[in-house]
Amino acid sequence: MTQVSLEALIAGARAGHLVSFPTDTVPALATLPEKAGLIFAAKQRSQDKPLILMAASSADLWPYVKGSEIEFQVWQELVNKYWPGALTLVLPASDVYDGLRLRLPKVMNPIDPTTIGVRVPNCAIAQTILAQTGPLATTSANLSGQPPLQTIAEIEAQFPEVLTLVTTENQGEISGMGIPSTVAKWTGVNWQILRQGGIKLNILASNGNSE
Repeated sequence: MTQVSLEALIAGARAGHLVSFPTDTVPALATLPEKAGLIFAAKQRSQDKPLILMAASSADLWPYVKGSEIEFQVWQELVNKYWPGALTLVLPASDVYDGLRLRLPKVMNPIDPTTIGVRVPNCAIAQTILAQTGPLATTSANLSGQPPLQTIAEIEAQFPEVLTLVTTENQGEISGMGIPSTVAKWTGVNWQILRQGGIKLNILASNGNSE
């Protein structure tokens, strides 16, 4: 039986197990960043498809990225407008561990560990979980190359080893908009749209004074 209470799912995630929970886009498959290899194996996912670091707030994510003061201002202006929400930002990844900045395990992005995708979901259950687990490695719950799964029954059938929430605890929350997040990559001077998703990003408005 993989359906568990919210408390048991949080405990399972903190112990390094694979879990699935609703978000504002599509249901997430998640685990601790250092256990990200479990996601690649379960999804049969190519190593050149990095995972997203999802957290309950931007403050939980900034230690994992690096940039200039001006860049952080540009990024903060954008997240103030769109987070929590269906926007994933691909930013330069921190490469040091000094107490202020944190370095993610290479397994999050095996091919290019110099960047990391980050997002704060607009979903109460997801935020409750992430606030207690800390940032998690996440992706959509589906086998690689297949459409995202939308229901607990589908997730349990495809991933019987994954912990999911008992149905009564997330009635009405399992389905977000059903559309993945928009993915925007910071190039050093502006944003490059890698995937148009749940948010129609206004690139011109997000450049700020980045020159």
